[in-house]
Amino acid sequence: MPTDSVATPADHLLAAELATETGQLLLAVRAELEGADAADLKAEGDRRAHQLLMTRLAERAPGDAILSEEGTAEEGRSGTGRLAAARVWIVDPLDGTREFSEPPRADWAVHVALVIGGVPVAGAVALPAQNITLGTSPAAPMPPDPPARPRVIVSRTRPPAIALAVAEALGAELVEMGSAGAKVAAVVLGAADVYPHAGGQYEWDSAAPVAVAAAAGLHASRLDGSPLRYNNADPYLPDLLVCHPSLLDAVLRVTGPG
Repeated sequence: MPTDSVATPADHLLAAELATETGQLLLAVRAELEGADAADLKAEGDRRAHQLLMTRLAERAPGDAILSEEGTAEEGRSGTGRLAAARVWIVDPLDGTREFSEPPRADWAVHVALVIGGVPVAGAVALPAQNITLGTSPAAPMPPDPPARPRVIVSRTRPPAIALAVAEALGAELVEMGSAGAKVAAVVLGAADVYPHAGGQYEWDSAAPVAVAAAAGLHASRLDGSPLRYNNADPYLPDLLVCHPSLLDAVLRVTGPG
């Protein structure tokens, strides 16, 4: 494998450091704007977190492209420059703005991932309100085998039919949670076992969580089991599956093709 297709130790470290630093900034914004309107808290959190990540990546990875949820066309959001780039950082400065704007909710995250050849090869998910950062090196340990009654994660506001179908097939318990990063982190940490999502997301919603989950030995793919590919011209991704590998066959009998 060519060396330029592999993340370096510095890449793994940078992802973790930036996710953690951005999370600390967001906690400070929450404290500073305590009692503020939820919309103002969301907007200020998004703005400051994005600005910090863009500044740090320009300083520490100046030759790499960036795709940020909060980015502009000039910053690479449109894709014309990043599609030809060998290395692309895909970041979500604040995943779960609703949860962030509802202190003391802790199910929100910061995502930082490096994508090479369409694959997230390094990444980190910070859960600032839980004082946790999950990275790819060192990776989190594989979580223990699921309990007799597995736990399937669903959105706390709009559980998708596919998640309900998976839960019924597995005889599983439903676990409600906020942001995509917090959901995947729950599987990585062994607090849940399956996260099936069919409602559509964007690359920044899952690039870092998928990198972290894969590094921990979990399964991560499209709902039909096909590979996830990143740094596409259109950053929309229709679906996602992250689960403990021992449950994969049973889940794919529900979510797979046909």
